[in-house]
Amino acid sequence: MPNIGTGEIILLLLLALLLFGAKRLPEIGRSLGTGMREFKDSVTGKTSAEPQQELPSPPPEPVATTSHREHDSA
Repeated sequence: MPNIGTGEIILLLLLALLLFGAKRLPEIGRSLGTGMREFKDSVTGKTSAEPQQELPSPPPEPVATTSHREHDSA
């Protein structure tokens, strides 16, 4: 089985950037990390007495709306 080198990792990161975009990659990474942590905790049987605080999600971006006034020429 061939080893994965630096070139292949860079290629995979560029492919992920093209597929998902720069705004979605941090969200995907955060959810993957949370999922891996929960899986590890469930396999080892580790339970926390208090829930871990998660960072609040960023506020949604404001939607730019343009209002056009229609003029009646009748």
